[in-house]
Amino acid sequence: MKSYTIENLLDLNETIAAKLFEGKTYPWEVLPEIGDFIKELGKTLSLQEYDYKEGDIWIAKSAKVAPTASITGPAIIGKEAEVRHCAFIRGKVIVGEGAVVGNSTELKNAVLFNKVQVPHYNYVGDSVLGYKAHMGAGSICSNVKSDKKLVVVKAEGESVETGLKKFGAMLGDQVEVGCGSVLNPGTVIGRNSNIYPLSPVRGCVPADSIYKNAKEIVKKQ
Repeated sequence: MKSYTIENLLDLNETIAAKLFEGKTYPWEVLPEIGDFIKELGKTLSLQEYDYKEGDIWIAKSAKVAPTASITGPAIIGKEAEVRHCAFIRGKVIVGEGAVVGNSTELKNAVLFNKVQVPHYNYVGDSVLGYKAHMGAGSICSNVKSDKKLVVVKAEGESVETGLKKFGAMLGDQVEVGCGSVLNPGTVIGRNSNIYPLSPVRGCVPADSIYKNAKEIVKKQ
C-alpha cells in the first residue's frame, strides 16, 4: 500500500491543512477530524486576510463567492478561491487557494488542496482532492457502499480496514477525472493519473496511469 500513502499522493506544501495530515499514513485517516481541525485552524487566521462569518466560516477577502452560494460551517474558503452560483458547501470543508467550486457542486467533509477544480455539477463527500486535481462535469465521489458496510482499501496485495462507513475518494496531485465518471466508495487514484469519461472506478489506480476501464489501466508514455 506504499503507493497510496500521504507521502506518495499529496504535496502538503499545497494546503493550509498540512498539520491535519501529520502523524498519519493514509489520507483517509483525516476524514473524522476535518471539522474540529477547521474550528481550531480558523481561530489562527488573520482577520486582515479572512472574514469571519457566524457558524465557524472563514472566507478569504480575496476569494470570490457568489451571493447564491450556500456555505455551512465549519468551513474555510482560501485565498483567490472561487465559489460559483448555487454551490452547496455543507460543512467540514476546506477549499484551497485558487480552487474553483462550480455551479451546483456539493461538498461535504472534504479537503480540497490548492488549485483544485470541481467546476460543474460535482459531488465531493468524505474525500481529499490533491493539488490541481480536476473533476470533469458531472463526475462524483460516491461515499457510501450500497450494502452500508465499512470501506476496505485493497491494493498491492494488501487490505487496509478503514473503519469508515463514509469514504468517497482520495485523489493524488494533478489527477484528471473525466466527465460523468463515478468514483465508488474507497477509490484512491495516484498522482498524475487520468480517468476516462463515463468511467465507474473502484479500488486503487496507480500513479501516472490512464484508466480506460477496470481491465485496461495503462502507464502513461
